[in-house]
Order: sequence, then C-alpha cells, then structure tokens
Amino acid sequence: MSYKDIQTNASTKALEEFRTYTQDKDTPDRVVEHYRDMRTYQTVEFYERMEKKYSFENGTYRKLMTIEEAFVELENYVDASDPDLDLPNLLHLLQTAEGIRKAQHPDWLQLTGLLHDMGKIMFLWGDANDGQDGYSPNGKQWALGGDTFVVGCRIPDDAVVFPEFNTLNPDMHDARYNTTCGMYELHCGLDALKFAWGHDEYMYRMLVANNCKLPREALDMIRYHSAYPWHDKGAYTHLMKEEDKERMKWVQLFNKFDLYTKDGENELRGEKMKELWPYYQGLLEKYGLSGKLKW
Repeated sequence: MSYKDIQTNASTKALEEFRTYTQDKDTPDRVVEHYRDMRTYQTVEFYERMEKKYSFENGTYRKLMTIEEAFVELENYVDASDPDLDLPNLLHLLQTAEGIRKAQHPDWLQLTGLLHDMGKIMFLWGDANDGQDGYSPNGKQWALGGDTFVVGCRIPDDAVVFPEFNTLNPDMHDARYNTTCGMYELHCGLDALKFAWGHDEYMYRMLVANNCKLPREALDMIRYHSAYPWHDKGAYTHLMKEEDKERMKWVQLFNKFDLYTKDGENELRGEKMKELWPYYQGLLEKYGLSGKLKW
C-alpha cells in the first residue's frame, strides 16, 4: 500500500474549512478555552500522574468491556476541542473507517479508523480537575482531546495552535524543560517522547495491554494522530531517529482520513450503523479485539 496520493472523497466541505483556530468570532469559545487550559495544565508532572492513574501494569485495568459496549458509553460524548465536528465521536469513527474502506485500503487500516478516538472513554474515570469531564455539556476535556505537543521541552511557537498560550505552561518557566531538547537527548526517537496526555496515548496503551494483532503502523496512527505539531508542522525533527521519518508518513496518511471525513452531512445514523457493525465485528475478531477487553 502506498501512503501517497490517497483520495478520501468523503466530505462536502472544502479543505480550507478544516482546522481553523483563531481567537475571533468564528472560533467557538469552547475551543479557545480548551487550548488555553491544555497549554496551562499539560506538564511533565501531569503526564506522569496520568500514566500511573491509567496504568495497565501487573494486570491492572479499570473496567472490562467489549468494543461495542465502549461505543455505547461514547454515544453522547462530543469533542469540545474540535471546531470541525459537532457530532458524537461514534459517528466520526464510522465516517473515518468507511472513508478508508471506500478508498480500498487494507482492513487493518479500516479498523484503525474505527478505533482511533476510543481512548476518550477515559471520561468514565476522569473529572474536570484532570480535564476529563465528558458528562457535562461544557465539560473540561483538555486531557481527552486536542492537538498534542511534547511535554518536557520548549513548546514550539511556530507549530502549535494558539501559541500565545505557551507562556501559561509552568514547564516553560522551568530550566529543566524550557530548552529546545529539555529533558530529552538529541535524536532519542519518537517513542522516548512524552506527548501531552490524551486519548491517543491511553488507547495505544490499552491496545498493547490487550495484545492486539494490529501492525505497528496502526499503533503509530492511534498514538500520534493528534500530534499535529510533529506530523503536520514538522516540529521535533531534532528529537527524531531516522526511522521515525517513515513512521510519520503513515500517520500523515491516516490523518487525511481522520480530518477530511469530518462532515455533519456525512451521516451514518440508525439502521445504517447497524448494517455496518457485523463487518467491523469480523475485523475485531481477526485482530484479537473481540470479547471483553481491559480498559
């Protein structure tokens, strides 16, 4: 499969209409507030605290659920950080998966589209203090979704949305973390970096803990798809290994579907969703994700 020249043909919106982030009347207040909070509270200390809270070590988990049961939990969750989508995440996941399927990409990539945002299930165990309130209509969700940046080194002004909020981050006033490399070594590699905690990192860890059979490319897509400063703006190249360049291309392929299938007119509600499920249930079984899973 080539990651070049893919076509999605899934959205009726023009490409320039997506990912518009500015502090003006066209950007919802909830989005501006989300990124202000995210830049303020996403620190090394917070990442390490969430890493412990959501650990899967020694068989630890918070709940046993099937993927279908987790979908039910996510039905009423709408992403407060996304200016492109005012639909439940379940519909976006199906839109992404179906866009990939229509483009005739491999079934593991289709399943990746279905699963990629399911880490937002953390809202079941989170609260507003941790930026994981998915129950309130205007709940704090700064540790569930949004563009992720690397904590533990300088936040790049030229690669993040709302760079004016960077100075709000306590780590940017800590000599251990506010330099170009911060706490990292040059070319330490992608997997050594701690990206702001969110659904991406949690879902990656959940899939690994459940011994899924998805390939590394799929796990990278899930773990790094929100890392726009990296895969879209080219930040952190000084921290990458040579092999990470190839990995980035796979994430970029996936994100064309993740972004450009977001469309309120592209609906898959009701009976259509029921018709699709047996197909994806078969993929879950194929890749070791059927039955009760650790969450």
